[in-house]
Order: sequence, then C-alpha cells, then structure tokens
Amino acid sequence: MNDIPVLLWKMTRRQFREGVDEGRIVGAIVPVGSTEQHNEHLEMVHDTASAVHVARLVAEKLSPRVVVTTPLAIGISEHWMDHRGTLTTRPEIFVELLHDVCDSLKRGGIRNILIVNGHAGNTRPVRDRLEDLRRRLGVNLDFCPYWEAYSKEDVAKYMASGNCPGHASEFETSFALAAFPSHVHWEGVDYNRAKLTISNPEQVQKDRDFHEEAKLATAEKGQAMIDIAVTWVAEKMRGMIE
Repeated sequence: MNDIPVLLWKMTRRQFREGVDEGRIVGAIVPVGSTEQHNEHLEMVHDTASAVHVARLVAEKLSPRVVVTTPLAIGISEHWMDHRGTLTTRPEIFVELLHDVCDSLKRGGIRNILIVNGHAGNTRPVRDRLEDLRRRLGVNLDFCPYWEAYSKEDVAKYMASGNCPGHASEFETSFALAAFPSHVHWEGVDYNRAKLTISNPEQVQKDRDFHEEAKLATAEKGQAMIDIAVTWVAEKMRGMIE
C-alpha cells in the first residue's frame, strides 16, 4: 500500500526527491481558485477548496504518479469587489505567479503539469497566456476548469435549475454539501434583510436568483458531479503523463 501523500505540502523533501528520481512521480496538478464572496451561505474559500478536492481525488486515482501542489488561493476577482472580504489580484500578477509555481516544478524534475481551475475569473487570463507559458516553461502544460467535464446531459440530469457552474447556486452548493458540508452556512441567513451593495444592476437579480437556486442543492447531486469531474480530469492527466 502506497503511504506517500499526494499533497506536495504534506510530503517531505526525501519523499518528493526519491519519487522523482525513481520515476514514480511524473506529473503535478496545480489547483487555482479564489478567495471571494459566495453569496450569503458559502465560505469564500469555495473555488479553491473545490479545485483542491478534485485535484486530490485525481492524484489518488493516479497515485503515485501525480502530486498536487499548494493551491493559488487568491485569483482574479475584480468583478466581485462590491462584496467586502473578496481578495483579488491583477491578471498579469496571477499569471506570473502561476509561471513561477510551474517553473519551480520544472526545476524539481516535473515536466507534465496540469492547472486545474475552480474560479471562472481565472479562465480567460490564463487561456490568453497559455501558449506563452508553454513557450517560456518548455514543459507539457495544460489548463482546465474542472466544470468543463459536464455535458448538457449531465447538467440536465443533476441540476434542477439547469445552471452550471452558477456562482454559489445549486451546483457549487451541492458540491460543498458533498465534499465539505461544514462550508455551508444557512443558519442566520435572511437574504431580504442583507445590506448588499451591488453596483451592477444585472448582478442584483442574478445574485438573488443564485441564492434561491442554492436551496435546490443536495449532497447526492454534488457527489454525482464530483465523480464526473474527477473521471474527466484524471483522463486528461493520464493522457499527459502517458
């Protein structure tokens, strides 16, 4: 039984060094997310926690060949800055930090790197610079938001709202109920009395809609969607390392 952790920050230097030198560790997943508002009931760590959850399960499925790095937990979230507590960074800073993480892995002997994203705001900035990252790093590098695993049929089957991913609505709340139910806090929530300051008129209604859709969430729906994502990301990672 393999007792070596799949989480890089839980490994010793010896475990990582010997794993790479002996050819057992050949790939890494870099989870990227955010620290931002997730309506009135979900913890602000959700995007990061969901990316780490998928990445860890994928690495366990492919163990011992893949490790999961420390996540990038502050993403590109300028669009949520109306909600105090949200943290954001500039796109160029985020991508350069991502470059440095991947470069560190390369220097440590890893040449197959998959970036697994849990926050929509990171997607376009990374995709726009992905070819440049590949050129600069010279490694087998790919990027995917984990929710790209879902077909229209999957969404129709499991999401009563028909909305996926949807910010802090049915899908993300279902994911949290399945993976980390302690992150869901309905107690004390009174949306109608909340002192919200949303500057974008379109977001005012959408925020309320997502709050209502979140009440459709169940752990069973979340687990079904997690399983689909893990299978899909694992196949992507397996293709890179094989």
